[in-house]
Amino acid sequence: MSEALEELFLFGEEKMEKALNQLKREFGSIRSGRANPMILDKVLVDYYGAPTQLRQMSQVTVQDGTTLVISPYDKTVMKEIEKAIIKAEIGVPPNSDGIVIRLAFPPLTEERRRAIAKDVKKLGEESKVAIRNIRRDMVDDLKKLEKSENLPEDIVKDNQDEIQKLTDKYTRIIEVAVEEKETEVLTV
Repeated sequence: MSEALEELFLFGEEKMEKALNQLKREFGSIRSGRANPMILDKVLVDYYGAPTQLRQMSQVTVQDGTTLVISPYDKTVMKEIEKAIIKAEIGVPPNSDGIVIRLAFPPLTEERRRAIAKDVKKLGEESKVAIRNIRRDMVDDLKKLEKSENLPEDIVKDNQDEIQKLTDKYTRIIEVAVEEKETEVLTV
């Protein structure tokens, strides 16, 4: 395999891996009835004028599976943390006792669980579309290589098959991730 072909596959697989990791990050911020600290990843606190991730400035623990306990390292920013949580609209009001902030996640209704499962499927489909777009770009780049390096037809065909196998691999990984997240969301 030529260096240009290796680079094509390396770059393509790297992009597919990034698409998969993005999906996993999005799944992490989806409520499933259990408390998950990743839901706080999008919460930015105004910390002395600089937007700072909440999880960088506090310890976050899960208590009894349904409550997140946030212990700020700097207790003087409790009010700012509460404001940031409310502003982030995570759907749970903060409850502060001056030492820690608690986020008690209520159990999800059956209707809400089904709506979230639908969102999970939609995110999975969007990720599969991203993977297919990467495949299309790889095939286009392969055709450009065919012209510029005068690659034989059989090598081009073999590499197109390899690109398809790579696409199928990542599509299956996404399908499994979607099924797991749906099961997690629908399990009471």
